[in-house]
Amino acid sequence: MTDWPVYRTIAVAREDDVVHLTFARPERRNALTHEMMGEIADVLRRVVAIEGVRALVLRGAGGFFCAGGDIGAMVDLPPPPPEGQPDPLVAPYRAFGDTLLLLNSLPLPVIAIVEGPAAGGGFGMACASDIVIIHSSARFGIPEPRAGFIPSQVLPPIVRRIGEGAARELVVTGRMIDAGEALALGVGRHLCADQAAIDATLARVLDDIRRGEPDAVRTVKKLVLACAVESDKAVLDRAAGDLIRLLRSPSGAAGMTAFLTKTPPPWSPLARKAPVAE
Repeated sequence: MTDWPVYRTIAVAREDDVVHLTFARPERRNALTHEMMGEIADVLRRVVAIEGVRALVLRGAGGFFCAGGDIGAMVDLPPPPPEGQPDPLVAPYRAFGDTLLLLNSLPLPVIAIVEGPAAGGGFGMACASDIVIIHSSARFGIPEPRAGFIPSQVLPPIVRRIGEGAARELVVTGRMIDAGEALALGVGRHLCADQAAIDATLARVLDDIRRGEPDAVRTVKKLVLACAVESDKAVLDRAAGDLIRLLRSPSGAAGMTAFLTKTPPPWSPLARKAPVAE
């Protein structure tokens, strides 16, 4: 059992080897505040240190994923600083981006279940996840310019996920796209019509994740992320070393033996279900 701090804007629970993080401000369609982003970051820092956790699932309460930044909390700004002095609001807003970077680089597989609005920061968190399960009610977009400001911290994961062309259209029009268009753009690869379909898809995805050796999954995720920011040579050099390290590990030996003997490796759920010889 994991003891979590008391959070005011999110809910966290562990079920077996999965941690579920739920955005819990449904009365505001789970819109983000500085407090909420700080609590999310705290969970992300803690979850990687919990032994036996294989995945993190993100979801919003009340049928809403996340409607972006809470404009109601942005209206009453303090007066600007004297000329020539840095604005004290820059750092806390920049911290939004640090939380997204933390989510994007989390060693664990991250699954986002998106229902209802995923605007601005919600769109960014979905695109910073590894797997996105899209409910037919989902809507994605970057509407901030329509309210006179910009989505300053969510652009990198969105652009990497859907490409520059689609992102340019969405930022200059501010329009929201539906679940079908989001699927076509590659925001996610799973489209579900109802809760039963979401549950079945999540169970199938988690089963697939559990078939991978945990260290190998963490390692290959880091290499995929590196492909976007490092040279091919740097990635290939690192990948060669990582491969040999894994091949020489006890898990690597067990995995290769299991493959050759057509038996489930020790980390697989199938191994736990296999009959024990008398």
